Amino acid sequence: MPSTTEKDQPASLDQEPQRPSRPASDAPALACAAAFLRERWSRVLAISAALLVPCFWHRHIEAGDLASHTYNAWLAQLIARGQAPGLWLARQWNNVLFDLTLSGLGSLFGLRVAEKIAVALAVLIFFWGAFALISAIARRVSWFVLPLLAIATYGWTFEMGFLNYYLALGLSFFGLALIWRGQAWERAWVVALVPLTWMAHPLGTALLLGLGAYLAITRIVPQRFQPLLTAGAALLLLAGRSYITGHYPVRWSLTPALLFNGADQLFLYGPRYQLPEYLLLGLAVIFLLADLFQRRTSKPALLAAYGLPLQLYALSLLAAWSLPSGIQLPQYSAPLSLLTERLTSLCAIFTCCLLGAMKPKRWHLAGLSLVAGIFFLFLYQDTGKVDKMETQVERYLATLPPGQRIASTIWPFFGSRVFITHIVDRACIGHAFSYNNYEPPTQQFRVRATPGNPIVASDFATSDAIQTGRYVVRQEDLPMYQIYQCDVNMTRLCARALTAGEPNGRYGIQPVMR
Repeated sequence: MPSTTEKDQPASLDQEPQRPSRPASDAPALACAAAFLRERWSRVLAISAALLVPCFWHRHIEAGDLASHTYNAWLAQLIARGQAPGLWLARQWNNVLFDLTLSGLGSLFGLRVAEKIAVALAVLIFFWGAFALISAIARRVSWFVLPLLAIATYGWTFEMGFLNYYLALGLSFFGLALIWRGQAWERAWVVALVPLTWMAHPLGTALLLGLGAYLAITRIVPQRFQPLLTAGAALLLLAGRSYITGHYPVRWSLTPALLFNGADQLFLYGPRYQLPEYLLLGLAVIFLLADLFQRRTSKPALLAAYGLPLQLYALSLLAAWSLPSGIQLPQYSAPLSLLTERLTSLCAIFTCCLLGAMKPKRWHLAGLSLVAGIFFLFLYQDTGKVDKMETQVERYLATLPPGQRIASTIWPFFGSRVFITHIVDRACIGHAFSYNNYEPPTQQFRVRATPGNPIVASDFATSDAIQTGRYVVRQEDLPMYQIYQCDVNMTRLCARALTAGEPNGRYGIQPVMR
C-alpha cells in the first residue's frame, strides 16, 4: 500500500528511499492507504477521470468479448421474463462476477449505461489494485510508472474483453499488496477477497493464493536464501505443467515464447503497434541499465530494491512460457483458451514493479508518457473504426422484422490480435438474435441453451462453424441473415438473406485470405 510519509512534490523524483529487504510493520497498511486518499484525493480523482477517457471516447466500448457479455445480459433479462424459449440460467459460482454486476446495474439503468459503469469499475479496480501492489513493493508512491500502468490497463487482455479475468486480477493485486505490506491482522482481510476472485475467475484465485503464499514466505526468508525460494516456485510451475499436459488435452501457442514478455500487451490491432512495443522495451532496458550503473557501488541497496520485483517478473515469464495456451476440461464443450496471452498481463504489471524499483527521474516519466501517447493515439483510431462498423450493423438490423436470426462472419483486421466479431452480438440487443453467440454452447457461462431452441446454436461446433463461415444453412434455420465484411479494408459491412444449402460464409472475407 502507498505510504503517506513520503512527499510527492516534483523534487522527490530524485530522492532515494530506504528499501528494506522485507517490509517493516511500523504502520498499518490500511491506515496508510486511508491517509493517502485523504491527502491526495484530488490527484486520485483526476487520474481516475483521465484513465476512464477510453471508456467514453466512442459511442460503444470496443473490447472484444465485452459486447458478448452485454448481449448475454440482455438474454438473461429475456429468460427472467419468460421471453427466451429454450434458454435457461445455470447456477454458477465462477466466471460470473462481471456478468452479475452488469445485469444488476442493467436492471437499474439499462444495459447501455450499465455497460459503461461496469467497465469503468473494472478499469479502476485493475488500475488502482496494480498501483497499490507496485507501490507496496517499491515502498513508495510510484507516480512515474502511471503512463505504463495505463497502457497495461488497456492492453491486450482488456481489448479482448476478458472482463471476468481482468476483474479477478485487479482484486488479486489489492490482496497481494496487503499481504506484502500489511500487518498480520490486516492480512486476514485477504480471506474476504478469495470468494470475490473466485466468482470473477479461478485464475485470479490461483494468483492470489499462490503468489500470496510466496510473498508471505518471502517476508520471513532471509535475502540470501530467496533464490532457493524462487527456484522452488519455478519447480512447482513446471510440475503443474507436467500434470496438466499429462491429464488433459492441451494446445500450445504458435507464437515464439520470447515474445510473451509483457510488452506484447501493447500489440493490438495491427503491426504498427510494434512501434510503442519496441520503444517501450528499448526504454525499459535503458532505464534499468542507467539505474544499475548509477547505484553500482551499493550492492545491498540494489538487492533490496530489485530482488522481489525480479523474482516476480521471472516467475510470471516462466508461467506464461511453460503453461499451455489452451486446455480442454471435461466439463466444458470448448477449451479454456488464450491462457498464455492472458498471463502476460502479469508480466506487464511486474515490469511496472521492476521499473518502480528505480530511482525515479523526470526523463523516465517523459519516455513512458511518449510511449503512452503513441499507444493511445493508435487505440483511439482503431477502436473508432470498430465503433463505426458496429453502427453499420445497428442501422441494418433496424430495418429487419424483430426476432430474426443473424449469422456473422467478421474477422480481425489483417495483422490484428483482437477479435471484433461480437460487435454483431451487441447490435442485436432489442432487435434480433445472434445465432452464433458463443457463450451458451461453451457451458462456461451462466446462459445455457437446450437443443432445438430458436435463439442460439446449442453446440459449440455449430457456433464455431457459423462464426468461421463453414456452416451449411438448413431449411429449418430460415429466415437467417449473414453480416460480413465486403471490402479489402475490412471496415465496410454488408448483409444478405441466406438460403438453405449454402455455407453461411459464401460471400465476404474468407478464412483462407487471412
